[in-house]
Amino acid sequence: MKPSFYRILEDCPVIAAVKDDQALEASFRSPCQIIFVLYGDICNVGQIVSRIKEEGRVAMVHLDLITGLDGREIAVDYIKEKTGADGIISTKTTQIRYAKEKGLYAIHRFFALDSRSLENIYKQSMPGGPDCIEILPGLIPRVIERAVKAQKLPVIAGGMIESKEDVMMALKAGAAAVSTTHQELWFV
Repeated sequence: MKPSFYRILEDCPVIAAVKDDQALEASFRSPCQIIFVLYGDICNVGQIVSRIKEEGRVAMVHLDLITGLDGREIAVDYIKEKTGADGIISTKTTQIRYAKEKGLYAIHRFFALDSRSLENIYKQSMPGGPDCIEILPGLIPRVIERAVKAQKLPVIAGGMIESKEDVMMALKAGAAAVSTTHQELWFV
């Protein structure tokens, strides 16, 4: 049985978000246990995930950023059956629900742009929903605090996390973890 996603976040609350092969290789020198794959296409995403799994890390593929995949459920099937990834990240509720049905970890990514987008975040603690949510940008403490109080899911702060202070502020506001592409922060 897979450990709970929250347990993995507790053990290592900084997540390496990678946008290219160079960053992927650098992530293996970090203590990060979860790797967000933010690049690739249907021809190479399987190789990217295989490399992550060889290193004993959790591979989370951002479906919306993989060239050749679209917003339909078949994209989830492809990731599960052809890559062996541990889970997905998506802004699409249908993909999140379907991923959970298929036994994958699922992170629902939200852009906190206004009060209406915050209302959508609050609705995500429903049965069959994601394992956690990711809020972007991740450096708005008030938004993180409100999201944590409004529902029971762990909150990941992502986007614009550029300093140790940003990491600490997000965690102090209640985020369970932060995701960042800034490699120096993978060691915080």
